[in-house]
Amino acid sequence: MAIRRGCLRGLVIVSLSFGSGTLLAQGLSGEAQLGKSLFFDDSLSINGNQSCGSCHGPDAGFSGPLAALNEAGAVYEGSVAGLFGNRRPPSAAYATTSPVLHYVIEKPKNRNKAEALFAGGNFFDGRATGERLGSPAADQAQGPFLNPVEQALPDSACVVYRACNAAYPVSLSSVYPGSCDIAFPAETDAECAGGGMVPLSSEDRDRVAAAYDNIALAIATYESSSEVNAFSSKFDAYLAGEASLTRQEKRGLNLFRGKGKCANCHTLETDSDEAPPLLTDYSFSNLGLPRNPDNPWYEMPAAINPAGAGWVDMGLGAFLSTRMDYQAFAQANYGKHKVPTLRNADKRPHQGFVKAFGHNGYFKSLKQVVHFYNTRDAKPVCPDDPGTDVDESLFLRAEAAIAQGCWPRPEVEVNVDTRDMGNLRLTESQENAIVAFMKTLSDGYDGRNRRRMGG
Repeated sequence: MAIRRGCLRGLVIVSLSFGSGTLLAQGLSGEAQLGKSLFFDDSLSINGNQSCGSCHGPDAGFSGPLAALNEAGAVYEGSVAGLFGNRRPPSAAYATTSPVLHYVIEKPKNRNKAEALFAGGNFFDGRATGERLGSPAADQAQGPFLNPVEQALPDSACVVYRACNAAYPVSLSSVYPGSCDIAFPAETDAECAGGGMVPLSSEDRDRVAAAYDNIALAIATYESSSEVNAFSSKFDAYLAGEASLTRQEKRGLNLFRGKGKCANCHTLETDSDEAPPLLTDYSFSNLGLPRNPDNPWYEMPAAINPAGAGWVDMGLGAFLSTRMDYQAFAQANYGKHKVPTLRNADKRPHQGFVKAFGHNGYFKSLKQVVHFYNTRDAKPVCPDDPGTDVDESLFLRAEAAIAQGCWPRPEVEVNVDTRDMGNLRLTESQENAIVAFMKTLSDGYDGRNRRRMGG
């Protein structure tokens, strides 16, 4: 178990183990191989055209693999043409290291009121808590299959039926005996394709629920394997004494730990010399990101997005408000999103590939991100920033804001982190050094040739 301290200022966070027992010497275990087949199976969507891997591409660090989408709203189209979600795809790599969502009560320095500080879970808003299956990654895996703007299947029975009838190298029933012992009716295919519920007995419905849990656990097992959590970056080689950082990269590491305050949340601490740092403390923060005017969610039908162009992403706080046991903490967490690992932050299939950054994909380069962290509060609010107005044409994109020497106001103006970012007084050279260090975090480094693969 890895224990680390970071942005939560004294909160000890215990992560799930991420390596032992998931791999055989020859490669993936049977359960992990099943999970991989499920992860990349396009048939597990209503139109047979989208898998988990469609939005979580390995060459892009298991995040958004389409540069054209990343350049704009960074939100991906679902199996049903024209329907989009509301946030960019988070990385599936290292997602299995996140603990079950939890909180501690802490009274920060220079504040009169104690706060509930949350950590863990998956999705940017933490709603895949891990409470049901003991793994946030497994809880997360069940969401997209049934989400109407993602894989859009109408019934978990459709997922189980298609998985049971797939020609995987390792079958669902061989890994989880009895999972496919379900009396599916002859019209199952038609019901699933037409968006209907599959008629099943109560006993078979229980079997479907158990099999659906097994599917999620298999996917999480694959995501915990060394194929996804590779720990094969240049930084890992450096920590192992098998590579050297350049002068600029080493300078960036020192700034990352120090003046840049990056390690306050993207922690480098571990519980032992052998445990690789995970570059996150799993906490939640409102970075003050501006609204992304290119987000297609604003134009979704009212049945999908009732708020239309006026939608505001309240993040963790919005999820907490749906839970009776957490509602009291919702307001203090409006606008907060999960601190992601920086592993593979810059991994890309080729140098010209555009990635998106931030929960809404507002930024298009690590340089933009670091510059925002450095200058958010040092620059004026952009003069044509409309504030609460919802005319997207008035919202500045990152490159335009940088050119004008300003930043748009935060999408959510409460709970903005002013402690770890905003006016860091970094020089441009120091910004560039931090970016150079973060580029060493991409998996696929070939230590023999001293080169970094995939960006």
